[in-house]
Amino acid sequence: MSAPLAVVAMVAVLVVTGCASRGSVKLVQEDVEGLRADVADLRQAHETTKAELSNTTDEMGALDARMLALQAGIRESSEEIARLRARLQDAENDLRQVRARATSPPPVPAPVITPERPPRGVPSADAAEQVYASALATFRSREYGQAVLDFLDFIAKFPRHPLAANAQYWIGEAYYVQRDFRQAVTEFRKVVEVYPTSPKAPDALVKVGLCYTNLRDTPRANQSWQRVVDTYPATEAAAIAKTLMRGRTSSSRAR
Repeated sequence: MSAPLAVVAMVAVLVVTGCASRGSVKLVQEDVEGLRADVADLRQAHETTKAELSNTTDEMGALDARMLALQAGIRESSEEIARLRARLQDAENDLRQVRARATSPPPVPAPVITPERPPRGVPSADAAEQVYASALATFRSREYGQAVLDFLDFIAKFPRHPLAANAQYWIGEAYYVQRDFRQAVTEFRKVVEVYPTSPKAPDALVKVGLCYTNLRDTPRANQSWQRVVDTYPATEAAAIAKTLMRGRTSSSRAR
């Protein structure tokens, strides 16, 4: 029996037995009303607690989803930093190679042999490397517009030079760092189309995929990375492409 019913029953007993005065009955009735009010308050508090618990559960679910998204973003950022470091290392290696060639002394010809002079109007190999080194230094100075012009000038003058593919790659990179991803796709594709056997070709395909990722075109991004894996399976770029595809799949599942 609940507290209000017990009090009511007590009042009834007191009235029947004649033991209750009007004052005592009034006091008991006031107690009953107080108890009823307490019960109503408890019910209201219970409902409020249930609502708050439901809201807290929903908020925890939302926080878990945000945490997963943040973790995926951190992984992507870490991978992008690693790729940028690798690109920077490539640029430094290229620059060291060019400087080494530029500073190495020319071979001494035999006394009885007169070295042939290159035809007039044809630039020498040293001139080509100096043009490339200058363009790369401009890129590293973040003068991307001028760097693009310098690399284009290098390709026009030395289209068959071993560094021509590198020059085309850095043109794409100049547009990429400026977030002109559509033009970057066009320039990176030229590396693969014009210089398919160059070591820069698989790297360019990886960057094509990253451009499409920034353009929110996941199918084309995965298609580019899969092409790296299929066409250049033994390269470091293929390993990077596999990691990117796995990361993109994990990110999609988290969402």
